[in-house]
Amino acid sequence: MKKIIILVFALVITINLMAQIPDRPNPPRLVNDFAGLLEQSEYNNMESALEQFARQTSTQIVVVTVSDLQGYDPSQYAPELGEKWGIGQKGNDNGLVILVKPKTNESKGQVFVATGYGLEAVLPDAIVNREIVDNEMIPRFKQNDYYGGLAAGINVIMDITRGEYTAQQYQEKVSRGGSAGIPFVVIMFVIIFVLFGRSRRRRFYTGGSSLPFWLAMGMMSGSHRSSGSFGNFSSGGGSFSGGGSFGGGGAGGSW
Repeated sequence: MKKIIILVFALVITINLMAQIPDRPNPPRLVNDFAGLLEQSEYNNMESALEQFARQTSTQIVVVTVSDLQGYDPSQYAPELGEKWGIGQKGNDNGLVILVKPKTNESKGQVFVATGYGLEAVLPDAIVNREIVDNEMIPRFKQNDYYGGLAAGINVIMDITRGEYTAQQYQEKVSRGGSAGIPFVVIMFVIIFVLFGRSRRRRFYTGGSSLPFWLAMGMMSGSHRSSGSFGNFSSGGGSFSGGGSFGGGGAGGSW
């Protein structure tokens, strides 16, 4: 009897939470700035970068900012939103939700990165927590630089999921005080390749509102793009509406 009561109680809580989560916008977007934290140019840059990444890799990163979590913990809110919106491909479970509630005079700021089942091994919770959230995002959020914090964290997530370096390699470089990014010499080679329309990297600028040179050139040349329609986030044969599963993986923090 107790088990039945607990199950019913959990079901009621889940239904109530789902009712509080905003419906997926139509047409769907990868950047959903309900809290109004981003300038229009910042929003456009981030949306374009995430769209390009989804088409290249089929991994779908969705950013959601809200002004109020309705009393719910972000660790519950973010994965439930991922399930409700159907983020990621069904079967691959390669969706990721970045949820941000800004700091106000009345409440602390909160961020949570929820990973789908298929990304939990690639992005371990410890790396998401200590390195991406604590090292990349929150320091910038504390300066009210929400775009910079999101961009810095997303760039690391993109590189790890793209396989440019592993989560362990990123952690080791950060612990040594180095950069997890590619060396300067490699960057120079990349820029040279871009000049000939052969760029393979597409990252958006973390310190301003414009796309980096190699991203802009890469988009102009249209290289390395897979087929698909952005209207339904088609990518690699999948669809945003297909829906990946979220099992509670991820991590977050507050400031």
